[in-house]
Amino acid sequence: MSHPVILAEIFGPDLLVVLAIVALLFGTSRLPKLARSLGSAKSEFEAGLRQGHAEATKPVE
Repeated sequence: MSHPVILAEIFGPDLLVVLAIVALLFGTSRLPKLARSLGSAKSEFEAGLRQGHAEATKPVE
């Protein structure tokens, strides 16, 4: 199985169950903070990828 098929299987009712479990574990008051921290971590990761790609394609002197 390829990855897109596996990711497609988590959407739908299964996603609602996962979100409900996360809400129970972290509490509804901490969910926005958790989402913000995940978003900033994703942004930093993508910035690192772009920086690494720019350094890798830079001509060698």
